[in-house]
Amino acid sequence: MADKTDKIIVGISIGDLNGIGIEVILKTFEDKRMLDFCTPVLFGATKVISYHKNALDIEIPLHGIAEIGQVQHSKINVLNIWNEEVAVALGKATKISGQYAAKSLEEAVKHLKENTIDVLLTAPINKETIQSENFNFPGHTEYLEANLEGNGLMILMTDQLRIGLITGHIPISKVSEAITPALIKEKVSTMHAALKTDFGISKPKIAVLALNPHCGDKGVIGKEDDEIIKPTIAAIAETGTLVFGPYAADGFFGSETYKQFDGVLATYHDQGLAPFKALSFGNGVNFTAGLSEIRTSPDHGTGFDIAGKNTANASSFKEALFAGIQIYKTRKEYKELTKNPLLVKR
Repeated sequence: MADKTDKIIVGISIGDLNGIGIEVILKTFEDKRMLDFCTPVLFGATKVISYHKNALDIEIPLHGIAEIGQVQHSKINVLNIWNEEVAVALGKATKISGQYAAKSLEEAVKHLKENTIDVLLTAPINKETIQSENFNFPGHTEYLEANLEGNGLMILMTDQLRIGLITGHIPISKVSEAITPALIKEKVSTMHAALKTDFGISKPKIAVLALNPHCGDKGVIGKEDDEIIKPTIAAIAETGTLVFGPYAADGFFGSETYKQFDGVLATYHDQGLAPFKALSFGNGVNFTAGLSEIRTSPDHGTGFDIAGKNTANASSFKEALFAGIQIYKTRKEYKELTKNPLLVKR
């Protein structure tokens, strides 16, 4: 690659072409100092990025390239993966915008697997319009699980809070039957490993939330907590892992008990994301833990209602960028330390 340095190369999938993804990308790199931290590579087309630049009146230089070997480390690189004209309709969910969001993601993941980029940062997609014969997944997390090695775990995170999901993008009616001892053990194991390798926490403490209100009230409001979750947590704890619970979610967050733990596992999507976004919306990061490669994203969606209005806040995207860089560094350091057991921190 031209101008090769040891800077981390962050590949960026541009998300839905009609949403705010490209806007928050451009706003992030308006600050030239961002190029001191990483080398960005946007997977898309210079024409599409320039359309957004003009619509938003954002003036930043772009370096268009035809292959990854042409990357320049002091510039905002756009890897042109299509040359045809693409219709952009800001604020509208269209099959075309979904189709090209998928193209961007697929090409970025291909380069991630080939190690020509170090970290993947994904801008928001529309989960309906992106569906096709080639993309038949509820979201990014499931797509990445199918294309990378490992067992994925969605973690929403800030500096003070990390919430993982035992079940992800499934209907609420399916959650109860999905909560099994095997799944709980898998997600606790994945979070425990991530807290050590990706966040540098030597003895992580993990809390597991209850499925039912009031932990089921001894079977009055459901038996899953007593019959499945409690004994599974006890069995895991016997292995030496510091895992506790189940905790009733309302009191757990209301009393700020979450501050006593390095990680929290929610039993279903909104149980974890509702309090997380109430506490940190706009500054949170979505991290897919447990996989062979690193992927982060902002904690918001496509924002069709404000697309093209130049009002999108780039804070979460910036946090996702910094999180990806830091996790890359921490994971690399952990691998170096564990090559020699005598150097592992105790």
